[in-house]
Amino acid sequence: MNGFVDSQGRALLTIPIRAAQEATALSVEAWIDTGFTGELVMPRSQIDRLGLKPGLMVRAVHADGRDSRLKTFVAWLDWFGETMEVEAVAGEGQTVLLGVGLLLGRRLTVDYGSLNLTHE
Repeated sequence: MNGFVDSQGRALLTIPIRAAQEATALSVEAWIDTGFTGELVMPRSQIDRLGLKPGLMVRAVHADGRDSRLKTFVAWLDWFGETMEVEAVAGEGQTVLLGVGLLLGRRLTVDYGSLNLTHE
C-alpha cells in the first residue's frame, strides 16, 4: 500500500471505508497519526455521510493528560487485501486519522527525501 507526503509534511493514505461489509466504499484520505493508539478517528460529517452504526463509548487519554469518553462507530475498511471491521472514534476535527491500531504487524516507511518545507 502506498501513500504520499503532502506539502505540510503529513504522511497520508487513501483508504476505502464502508458502513457494512457489502456496502459501497467511500475513499478518504487518512493522516497517519502514530500518537493515536486506536484504529480510526473520523469527522462526524463523514460518519453521517457513510451512515456508520454506533459502537461503544471508549475512554481516551489526550496528549495533555485529560481523560474523556468518546463515542465510537463501526466501520469496515479494505486493508491489505482484507475487509475488516474497525472502530472509528468520532473526532472534532475535519481530518481522518489512521492510528497505530491499524499499523501493528506492518512496516511503515515515510520518505521525506523530496519534501522542501519552509519555516517562517
